Amino acid sequence: MEETQNTPLWLRLLRRVGNPLDWNTVNRCLFVISITLLIRITVFLFELVRFQVLPPYINPVIFKAGIFVACADGLIWIFLLLIALRFRRQKQQSSLLPHVIVQLSVIEIAALCYMVGPVTHPIFILALAWLVFIILLFEATVAVLGIGAFTIFIIGSMMAVWFDIIPYAPVFTTSPFVDGKIAKDYLRPTFTIVLIITLLTLFLFMYLVVRWRDREARLADMTTLLKKMFGRYLSTEVMNSLIENPSALELGGERRSVTIMMTDLRGFTALSERLQPERVVQMLNAYFEVMVEVALKYDGTINEIIGDALLVIFGAPQEMPDRAQRAIACAIEMQNAMAQVNEQNRSQGLPELEMGIALNETEVIVGNIGSTKRSKYAVVGSGVNMTSRIESYTVGGQILISESVRQEAGEVLRIEAQRDVLPKGSETPLRIYEVGGIAGHYNLALEGKDTALVTLARQIPLRYTVLEGKDVGKKGLKASLVQLSKGCAEITLSGPIEVLTNLKMNLGDVDEKLAAKDFYGKVTGRSGEKGFTHMVRFTSVPPEVDAYFQALLQYAARPSPRKSS
Repeated sequence: MEETQNTPLWLRLLRRVGNPLDWNTVNRCLFVISITLLIRITVFLFELVRFQVLPPYINPVIFKAGIFVACADGLIWIFLLLIALRFRRQKQQSSLLPHVIVQLSVIEIAALCYMVGPVTHPIFILALAWLVFIILLFEATVAVLGIGAFTIFIIGSMMAVWFDIIPYAPVFTTSPFVDGKIAKDYLRPTFTIVLIITLLTLFLFMYLVVRWRDREARLADMTTLLKKMFGRYLSTEVMNSLIENPSALELGGERRSVTIMMTDLRGFTALSERLQPERVVQMLNAYFEVMVEVALKYDGTINEIIGDALLVIFGAPQEMPDRAQRAIACAIEMQNAMAQVNEQNRSQGLPELEMGIALNETEVIVGNIGSTKRSKYAVVGSGVNMTSRIESYTVGGQILISESVRQEAGEVLRIEAQRDVLPKGSETPLRIYEVGGIAGHYNLALEGKDTALVTLARQIPLRYTVLEGKDVGKKGLKASLVQLSKGCAEITLSGPIEVLTNLKMNLGDVDEKLAAKDFYGKVTGRSGEKGFTHMVRFTSVPPEVDAYFQALLQYAARPSPRKSS
């Protein structure tokens, strides 16, 4: 909470002193030792002045013994003070020191209560106030053991008095009453010293309560700030879990099985080069606004936003038994939500977007990685890189999952295709599956599939360059566009190439300006007897080429009996 001119002076002073509830163990011990020594010295000097001549109701033997014990007790507390100062100077903590200090202080105050009589002397009020002070200042284990020691000592001594084993209030030889009234030489000093010590203890108690309330207010403000910050990255359930268990955000990690989702806009790099930066940011913000909302709906943790890509984790930091099914349902809804994104883009004169999604179930290290000054919640492991490799095989509107995700999700998936690929860095082939829907609790399916291919009235000459695969680097190869739909085409290439190979293409038999426009696609299958005809899914098409294709579809094409696969 910020200080203003209306903030009371005493409250501002308390805040500047610091909050004992936020101190470390050694500083709290030093605080108790200092208060104890102050009280011990004050009482000792006061008693010496008060009892230069002992009244008849004070036991002289007990009084002299008490003076000796008080001196020895003071030396013990001075010794503890030196130990605590040494710990503080060496910046060390001690788990034993608070136990020693609390046990010693409560036993001493319990013994004092017995000596003067806990039932008839107001010192018992002081004892209770001190115990509350201990409870506020120290951890529960330390405080409970202190209360236990005090209770055992008081009850034990009173039981011994009850059975006439020891005398009640041995510091007195007789009752401090004269003619039925309490002696003034007993009343005045006793009342004064008890009042002073009690008020001091209550002031300390009030100080701790004020600091506690202050800290709670600060925590409330911080919680609100965290919700504003992390509410953009985590679902409400995950965020509340982290706020309730802050230790989950400490530096460190743990091994955890998670389902990783990676999304990417197909051909966005080429698209962004054709637009003004402000339009690119506008388009990305509108896209992420929808996608992030869907991811949070399924309790995904948005770990990274990398350019136009999203890295989402299911199963960390919050455990998620149905993480694979939840991730697949999320991916399907995200793909279906692209219709909303593109409708908004069209209304603002922006190009349409297509997204590919990959999912991988893997074991990773999750946790806060970095330094005490700057860290981030991250996932580390080869499975993250493998998810990226799988994502590179996707085309727009497609969801690819690994074998591990298929097994984790169970028999509720609608698998539309499967193939074996050899990702970069992998020694063995990886089987990936194309998902079209999920049954069961979620019951979702992909919408908006491509329209049917139409056979062109004449084949359109193309030139292509292989960007990936065994034939990478081959340029200017001839090809013919045979069939066409909005998002894909059947193209006869100069020779067979691998499925999932990326191609860069240019139109032939057009003017130089249009022929210079590059467009890109990914080979998704083969057809034809010789295997030279391939299905190609477009990944990036500039507006000029897209307009040319739309003209072909509208004026120079006839329907084909086949549909795209």
